Amino acid sequence: MADTTKQAERTAAKLARQIQAFATKHGGAQGQLAYIGQAGTRIVLVGEDGGWGDLVAPTGQIAQDAAERAGLTLHESFDGELAAKVRTGPYEWSRMAGIQIGGKTAG
Repeated sequence: MADTTKQAERTAAKLARQIQAFATKHGGAQGQLAYIGQAGTRIVLVGEDGGWGDLVAPTGQIAQDAAERAGLTLHESFDGELAAKVRTGPYEWSRMAGIQIGGKTAG
């Protein structure tokens, strides 16, 4: 049991460092936690400059702990003010278009 707790703490600490690195690179960050089933919880990050990314924690509790350790401001949902900050580039637009029309980027 103690090994499980130590592993969870190490995982949360590693994720917190990654969140802090993202925030440093993007002039600050805000986020949202999204449960993705057995895979865990997705930590969606949105930088103050519009950059975005995500991390996956094995559990919701580890995701919450990592966000708290990193000082990440969390939103209940990914809409409104948070979604409006996201800036997409040509890669994202071409990928989304390819998926929608069945292009080669659809997989």
